[in-house]
Amino acid sequence: MIQEHGLKDFRAAKTKAGERLGLEDSGALPSNEEVAAAMSERNRIFRGDEHDVLIRELRNAALRMMRELHQFDAKLVGPVLAGSASDWSSIDLHAFSDSAEAVGAVLDGLGLANRPWVHRLRTRRDTADLYPGYRFSDGEFDFTVTVFPERGRGNAPLSTIDGRPERRATTKDVEALVAGDPST
Repeated sequence: MIQEHGLKDFRAAKTKAGERLGLEDSGALPSNEEVAAAMSERNRIFRGDEHDVLIRELRNAALRMMRELHQFDAKLVGPVLAGSASDWSSIDLHAFSDSAEAVGAVLDGLGLANRPWVHRLRTRRDTADLYPGYRFSDGEFDFTVTVFPERGRGNAPLSTIDGRPERRATTKDVEALVAGDPST
């Protein structure tokens, strides 16, 4: 569901799959970690080198945009960083500014038509906060940029997969990934 239909919400995808399979007990559904592991295994088995090429292209596009947004210390997060992205995946970036509009102004200056959005992220197990951001496309790639306050650099939101702080990669980190194994 997630890879074939572009669903991004693990819970929605598992619920839909459970309904299709006639499962009424949500306890019978796999954990988000099990789903993520299965997606990676599926990519390895069925897409192989083709998936490696996709990840490399997505990471290179992420690098280009991170360099354009360097004044906001842009970081790569999500499936492109993890190497589990699909054809439906957007390139997800975190940027840091006390003015979300400043990020939008840079996107406008780059000639990138963008739509403001608000992203709800868990920052603690029992707390979710709203963060401004932008959605846009650059060539064949879709992007989301979520803007965090300057003081939020060290406080990554919790991962929807394992509940731990989400991994964020710097430009240098992504350069190393592109130079090395694309599934790293």
